[in-house]
Amino acid sequence: MLINCVVYQEGRKLADIDFREIHSYLARPGCFVWVALKDATEGELEQMREEFELHPLAVEDARHGHQRPKIEEYGDQLFVVVHTIEIAGDDFNIGEVDIFVGRNFVLSVRSRTERGFLEVRARAEREPDLLRHGAGFVLYVLMDAVVDRYFPVLDAIEAQLEKLEERLFGSSSPRENIEALYYVKQKLTTLKHAVAPLLENVGKLYGGRVPMVCSGLGEYFRDVYDHLFRINQSIDGARETVSTAIQVALAMVNMGHGEITKRLAAYAALVAVPTMIAGVYGMNFKHMPELDWTLGYPVSIALMAGIDAFLFTRFRKAGWL
Repeated sequence: MLINCVVYQEGRKLADIDFREIHSYLARPGCFVWVALKDATEGELEQMREEFELHPLAVEDARHGHQRPKIEEYGDQLFVVVHTIEIAGDDFNIGEVDIFVGRNFVLSVRSRTERGFLEVRARAEREPDLLRHGAGFVLYVLMDAVVDRYFPVLDAIEAQLEKLEERLFGSSSPRENIEALYYVKQKLTTLKHAVAPLLENVGKLYGGRVPMVCSGLGEYFRDVYDHLFRINQSIDGARETVSTAIQVALAMVNMGHGEITKRLAAYAALVAVPTMIAGVYGMNFKHMPELDWTLGYPVSIALMAGIDAFLFTRFRKAGWL
């Protein structure tokens, strides 16, 4: 679906145009066209390929979707893939934005994501001096918007992690805590898969041999890199915290098992003493001491009770009971 098709000249919006008029504006000096598509069909992608002379491999990647975040050069054009992450209840909605950038055009194709980039377009149009840089500046504002949207996602994960840390030493089930922590770790991994590959590639846009469409915008793409670097570090720190929390939860489970084992051992000792005494006097031998003693039975019972009382007191002091 076509969302916008706008032509800009010298940093200012010239007009909203029909996509069939694109070719006539591409030939004008100082003009560039910014087209936005949502869940594009094969027919729409094919039309855009013909209008902008896009590389077939890049179009094929956009058509199939589910690409790893990347930045690829095809002659004087760039093909950029970024992932969007939207919070949907307790889960994430993972989308994708494919951006084709040429000398005088930008084509953005977003898939599986509801939030668009209308505010990004408005921001770019409020800065005509920067928009004079053309398609390269549009690429920057799009990438910057996507990266900035990672921060609330990371904040939500960290808030959930803090609550789980508080629950670790509460009365909640250790099994539930471990499951919840593992779920948080999955979310961090999802965010890591969106950030880490992009971090590796953004350096191409401001250091070394910079693509022609991004020339003069090095400090802006370096700012995007800094944001990605901060997010990546925060993700790594949160993942270490989750791993530590899981280890603590498992240690608490083991401690609980140890407490149960101690209690069972203590009760077994309390039962073992009278069993031993009763077992001795239950042996069928004719000549045994105290067999004919009148006080033998009450003394045996008293001995059993006394030893058990002593053991119970000692176990209680040791914290086993």
